[in-house]
Formats: sequence, structure tokens, C-alpha cells
Amino acid sequence: MAFSTRQLFLIDGLGAVLTATLLSQVLVRWQTLFGVPAAVLYALAGVAACFAVYSLGCYLLLREGHARYLRAIAIANTAYCLVTLGLLAYLPDISWLGIAYFTGEIIIILLLVNLEFRKAAEPEASAA
Repeated sequence: MAFSTRQLFLIDGLGAVLTATLLSQVLVRWQTLFGVPAAVLYALAGVAACFAVYSLGCYLLLREGHARYLRAIAIANTAYCLVTLGLLAYLPDISWLGIAYFTGEIIIILLLVNLEFRKAAEPEASAA
């Protein structure tokens, strides 16, 4: 299934909204089950919220193309995944539920990142 640049921004933005909501509302309330401190969850939620603003802003304001903007969010998403992986290794009290949540999140984000990089590499994705 081929997605347009705008569709990828929408998917990315809505996914970031979902992530920010889950981290700041669900995981924080059940932090003892996930084993991740609230400060870490809020920090990750804040990053996800910033990504949501960026992606949804691109969806609303840009027309097709603009590969550099798509590439930027793909790089940011990759960095988010690397930071999350580092946290998984660093947090001593993270539970299997926390590991499962963040592993699932990383897999989903990296699938989206793959689509974003592929779309950004297409010649027509660069057109304004």
C-alpha cells in the first residue's frame, strides 16, 4: 500500500498523539506495573507531543512533496527509538509489561520510519 507524504504526516501525527496520551495518562497511572518513573514517562510524552505538533502541522500546512520535512521526522522518530532502547537497558525496575509496551512501540515506529524514508527518497516526494 502506497501512502502519500501528507498521509504519512497524518499517520505519524496521530500516532504521536496516541503515544503521548498513553504515556502521560495510562502508563503514569499504572507506573508500578510498568516499572518506569513518572518523570521519564512525562519526558517521553512531551517529546511525542512535540512530534505530533510537527507532523500534524506538516499535514495541515504542506502540500505533497517536501521530502526534507518527512526525512526530519523520520530521523527524529529513529532517535526517539534509540533513546527508548537506552532507557530499557538503563531502567533497573522496568517490568516485563514495560518492556513489552516499549518494544511494541519501537517496532511500530520503525515500520513507519521505513515508510517515511522510502517516501522521502522518491523523486516526486521532493516536489513542492
